[in-house]
Amino acid sequence: MSIFDAAILGLIEGITEFLPISSTGHLILASKLLDIPQTEFLKTFEIAIQLGAIFSVVVLYWRSFLDIEIIKRLIVAFIPTGVIGFLLYGVVKSVFLGSEFVVLFALFFGGVALVLFELFHKEPEDAPESLVKISYVQSALIGVFQSLAIIPGVSRSAATIVGGLLLGIRRITIVEFSFLLAVPTMLAATGYDVLQSASLFSSDQILTLTIGFVTSFAVAIFAIWFLLAYIRGHSFTSFGIYRIAISVLFFLLVL
Repeated sequence: MSIFDAAILGLIEGITEFLPISSTGHLILASKLLDIPQTEFLKTFEIAIQLGAIFSVVVLYWRSFLDIEIIKRLIVAFIPTGVIGFLLYGVVKSVFLGSEFVVLFALFFGGVALVLFELFHKEPEDAPESLVKISYVQSALIGVFQSLAIIPGVSRSAATIVGGLLLGIRRITIVEFSFLLAVPTMLAATGYDVLQSASLFSSDQILTLTIGFVTSFAVAIFAIWFLLAYIRGHSFTSFGIYRIAISVLFFLLVL
């Protein structure tokens, strides 16, 4: 993988991490277009650079991580994801990651589901407007929804946001909760994977990881600002249409 490839993938990661369109799915498809060999390092790279985007949340929302009530809800939400992710880690990395067909399948049907969901979803008037008003039961169920994103192409952001909306949480509230929940989730996923693979990295590979990390961090800050502004006046229907379109075009033109 070249430095150029690392920067491009970092850019894609930063843009897509918090949008309901699957950052991992886009990284896999982009790697195919860039003709980057499907190696164990690439799989680790696609996981590890997500940490750069996650650090942008820490920078923008650091005060929230000092609120014990929010922290308790994040812990409860993380537990189901952590358990399921740990149990299925081997399957995910050996079977799902690197499979363009799995990504396209998940992108397409996830897009259809997103469009249909927005057609019928009505936000309750008494939906929680504050993160601390999300119940522990809701937090745990959000964690279960998030675990669906172990399948590349599903989108962690889409799974948690749609799950939260189904549970009656206000749109802006669940989007911000999704941002915060990404921190422990991706810290755990990246940390576990790097511990498994770090001894195999060369100095050149560490450099490409660093470039991808820094690029995704810088771009993700703007992506968060964009999404927060966007959802105040729009639904996620356009993201669903985008998912359907890119999966069909990629299948027809590339595969």
